[in-house]
Amino acid sequence: MAEPDLEQIAQILKQLGCPPEKTDEMAVMLDKRARQLADGKGRSYEEAMAHLISLMQKGWAAQGNS
Repeated sequence: MAEPDLEQIAQILKQLGCPPEKTDEMAVMLDKRARQLADGKGRSYEEAMAHLISLMQKGWAAQGNS
């Protein structure tokens, strides 16, 4: 499976509820952090990205319940 590009990451973030004006910036940050986690923790990039997206999704869900 090929790593997603920034545009694909941004689209995923939009679908999960990220504010549209923030998706490009967030995609860059997620990509960078996923690479850091993959290098530092011995995870694959895909595992690291899935973990980060899951955390973000939970955060947005919690904000909606406030």
